[in-house]
Order: sequence, then C-alpha cells, then structure tokens
Amino acid sequence: MATDSGGSSYAGRLPSGFVRRAAAFFVPLAVLATATCGLVYVETQQVLRGGANDPQFQIAEDAVARLNNGAMPASVVDMTRTVDLAVSLAPFVIVLGPSGVVLATNATLDGSQPVPPQGVLDSATHGSPDVVTWQPRAGVRIAGVTIAWNGGTVVAGRSLRRVEDQESNAELIAGAAWLAMIAALAGASLLAAWFWPRLETVSR
Repeated sequence: MATDSGGSSYAGRLPSGFVRRAAAFFVPLAVLATATCGLVYVETQQVLRGGANDPQFQIAEDAVARLNNGAMPASVVDMTRTVDLAVSLAPFVIVLGPSGVVLATNATLDGSQPVPPQGVLDSATHGSPDVVTWQPRAGVRIAGVTIAWNGGTVVAGRSLRRVEDQESNAELIAGAAWLAMIAALAGASLLAAWFWPRLETVSR
C-alpha cells in the first residue's frame, strides 16, 4: 500500500483530500461560469431593451422637426389607423401641447386616449429626450420616447410585449447554459481531484 513521507496510509486520507481538491477546482470555476453567464444575459437584455427604443427616436425626432417647421399636429400622426396599446405591436404617436393636452394621437387604450404621466412630459427638454418604460395599466408596458418641441412634447412608443418575450427566452438560455457549465465543471473537478493524488503517488 502506498504511503506518504509521514508513513500514513494514502487510502486513509483519500476521502477528505479528494473533497478538498475537488472543491478547490470547482469553486473558482463555478464563480467564473456564473459571472460569465450573468454578464452575457445582462448584455443581451440591455441590447434588446435599448433596441426597442430605436424606432421611437426616429419617429419622435421626425415629428418634432416637422412641428417646429410649422406642421399641424394631426399631420405628423398617422390618423388613418388607431393603435390599441393593449393588443398592437405597432408604434404610435401622441402630440401634446404645453399644458399636457393631447393635440393629436393615434393611440387608444380601453376606449380612451392614453397620456403619459406629467413627470415624463416635464422631464423632456429641448435636446434631452426622456426615455422611459411606461405602464399605463397592468399588463401593458410601453417603450416610450418623449421629445420636446416648440409647442409642447411628442411621445412615440410601442409595446414591449415582444421584446419581453425575447428577454425571457434569453434568460432561459442563459440559465440552461449555466446549469450545463456547472455540471460539466463539477464532473471535470471530480476527475481532476481523482487523478491528482494518484499522480503524486506515482511521482513519489
């Protein structure tokens, strides 16, 4: 039977040494895997959420430019169709006056014209758009961009329903990848811990 330099039995000390070595391999790698999966998910979520605002920036900026050049509020809104915020993924526009009164909009919710909170409108200043997630009621979440024009504010928004579905999918994928990595690392750590003392014994 193999013994170490102190004469103790290798078989007698194998269990505790094996666990310690396996943990020494596994813990730092598991932390790294967890951090990696977390960072990948956060980056993906930020890209998805940030991209949800891009069309609204274009719509709102174009509307503001036309309004500041003298266009009528109704002319910068597609009045040929109504966007129901509860069911539609289409973008909508709300043109408001200086006191927050709706001048023109193609948005509707539960049979009325939705209006963002006054704080959102007040936060938008010339050259500084206000970007928020607006929840006009439970179950309806909107990616909204508010930009000031000479006569008030313009709000362009669209539903986050599809984006939030994609975020949920990304979360599931990140979770599955994390579990797979943890399982693989656990197996590799056990294997490395199993062979490490054997290699030490052979070398002695």
